[in-house]
Amino acid sequence: MRTVGILGGMGPEATVLLMQKLIAAVPAADDADHLPLIVDQNPQVPSRIRFLIERRGEDPGPVLVQMAQRLQAAGVAALAMPCNTAHHFAPAIRAAVSVPFIDMVELSVSHARALAEPGGKVGILASPAVRRVGLFDAPMAAAGLQPIYAMDEEATLAAIRRIKAEGPVPSARAALAAASAALLARGARVQMIACTEFSLVADAAAPGVTAFDTLDVLVRGIVDFAAEHSAKERLAVT
Repeated sequence: MRTVGILGGMGPEATVLLMQKLIAAVPAADDADHLPLIVDQNPQVPSRIRFLIERRGEDPGPVLVQMAQRLQAAGVAALAMPCNTAHHFAPAIRAAVSVPFIDMVELSVSHARALAEPGGKVGILASPAVRRVGLFDAPMAAAGLQPIYAMDEEATLAAIRRIKAEGPVPSARAALAAASAALLARGARVQMIACTEFSLVADAAAPGVTAFDTLDVLVRGIVDFAAEHSAKERLAVT
């Protein structure tokens, strides 16, 4: 199996959650059956919130590029990044390396298209930075979908910061539930958990919502990448 490099630390718990989900996603009888990973758990990546929302602080892009280059030099066959907001810097990462980048945004929009009706609304539970940089807007438009964002961005951002500081506390779960219910009231029955901090409280989505976690979609993308190669190896042997 090929090794996948993880640009992690944004936040640290989300990266650990990705690894746990990858372990759970692979049927394994022994250690060697699991996917090989090289994880750059770097909590020192400059704040995406500070740079994209507050318009101050260091640009995270160069640091992410350096991480990607280190992972490529270590021998990974592909890269993945469990942070939706950081995908704003994906073009710079792609330009700096020659290995594939398993894109959580592209995969998640494709999954949303399979769940929503043509032209349907898709609620996006994410950092306000995701809306401000239009991370999902062009891919959603190309898929014939309409992205709908949470209106109370202060509450959303406060919940994300609370999870970073305190973990998946009840107040953060309540904030996600309220944001999800508000999106449902605006016609967005299909919703994506598009912040990996919210992945820690993803089951708090409102009743009646068809919700999915972009982190779960990324897990499937990583497993599919490895499984495709493993299948080709088996065919070559036979």
